[in-house]
Amino acid sequence: MKTGICILLISIQALTGWTVSGQPATGMGDREPAVAGSFYPDDATDLSNMLAGFFTQTRRLDDPGSPQPLALVAPHAGYVFSGQVAAWSYAQLDPDKHYANIFIIGTSHYKHFDGVSIYNAGNYITPLGEAEVNKKIANDLISKSAMIRFVPSAHQKEHSIEVQLPFLLFHLHEPFKIVPVLLGTSDPEVISGLYQLLEPYKTAENLFILSTDFSHYPAYAEANITDSLTARAFMSHDPGFFRSYVVRTEKKPEKGLITPLCGWPSALVIMHLFQDPDKYLYRTVFHQNSGDTKFGDKSRVVGYYSIMITPKTAVMEDTDSNLTNSEKIHLLKIARESLEHYLRTGRFLDYDENVLPDVFLEHRGAFVTLHKGRALRGCIGRFLPNEPLYKVVQQMAVAAAIKDQRFKPVVYGELNQISIEISVLSPLKEINSADDIILGKDGILIRKGNVSGTYLPQVATETGWSKEEFLGHCSRDKAGLGWDGWKDAELFVYTADIFSEKEVRK
Repeated sequence: MKTGICILLISIQALTGWTVSGQPATGMGDREPAVAGSFYPDDATDLSNMLAGFFTQTRRLDDPGSPQPLALVAPHAGYVFSGQVAAWSYAQLDPDKHYANIFIIGTSHYKHFDGVSIYNAGNYITPLGEAEVNKKIANDLISKSAMIRFVPSAHQKEHSIEVQLPFLLFHLHEPFKIVPVLLGTSDPEVISGLYQLLEPYKTAENLFILSTDFSHYPAYAEANITDSLTARAFMSHDPGFFRSYVVRTEKKPEKGLITPLCGWPSALVIMHLFQDPDKYLYRTVFHQNSGDTKFGDKSRVVGYYSIMITPKTAVMEDTDSNLTNSEKIHLLKIARESLEHYLRTGRFLDYDENVLPDVFLEHRGAFVTLHKGRALRGCIGRFLPNEPLYKVVQQMAVAAAIKDQRFKPVVYGELNQISIEISVLSPLKEINSADDIILGKDGILIRKGNVSGTYLPQVATETGWSKEEFLGHCSRDKAGLGWDGWKDAELFVYTADIFSEKEVRK
């Protein structure tokens, strides 16, 4: 088989696909693979085995039954470099869900042309079978705008759409159709016209895939910084800010950097489609660069990100901290490391924000609770932070240990007996009646004048209190307003994503 040789001989070109081998399409009829045997194996068994290996190292972040992604960001490089990241994107899809149409949007690497090219001449052929093109949708889109047409030469060597198809064919059990979309320009009018035409197809039965790599050719450390900044700009819900960030970065790049995101015109289409922060949630799934692979050269890398966009349900708006399980473990680690370091040195640890998960940099309220065995050993939090979440957790971990006046300060020698629990808070929501409180779900804040008191949501569960007792104890014992003081005070509720070291150990 030539596959093994090709995989081993992949050069830096296959990190992005600027140069490829293989059989180009003729321009009409079914589109034959152009990069099979170079970017990925051209043998179906070898390809399936490679994909299976990638997917065994992924997991679905959301529970079954959670809202499915409406859009994914996946890289398009040689599989030995970016395949693991791409697999993380596709692993977020329920393999048994039926997708009517999958719109794969990429930016042309080889041919500049005005407007947009949509393949409508046949199906895409892969070693795992055909990916059927929805020619009706393709032709409808072409008929509706002079800026959209079929440019055969744009698709002949283009890999950004092709490399996504084996993942879809391998992972999804139900048949689907694709709409292959290539942008040949970064013209704002073209981007605007395209997303407006795609808007009617933004339904639960359809999926959008943004095919793009991130930073091109900086050194390893610089790539991690640039990719983090680029991901934050993309997930800002602000297409204008994202475009200016890309333009600014390309004008004054870091050493070796050519672009922070090769598919940024296509990224703008996705951002416009899913711009409303009240409706759509952007989440980082996984990221690394070519330097993290055994074939990569850390002196010159390409970055890869997996990102998903899901509907933002009412439950998410109230309760979801957007933290993955690995991020929760990471945040607990920061809390413990910070507490140990402070009790030993009297100083806070410094963390490099450029390598922290993006969600850690959001300004979020949090409480840190310390337990010694089953006994409470300290609990302090902050509702209205003006600092990133990870710093709030650092500070509250130390405060819970030494500033909770109900307890003697924790000493370093106790730490091996203490477990840490973190509660990441939603924003406060004022309510008009105690009837609006849901015991076990809502925490409460009672405020009157300059005094206030709060109980976390889990207090009601742990004590078994009724709503009257929950409010009365908080009013009397926490706010100092007396048992019935809450009745003429301001009432607020909030929710918390609660996780602890005890759960992690289990």
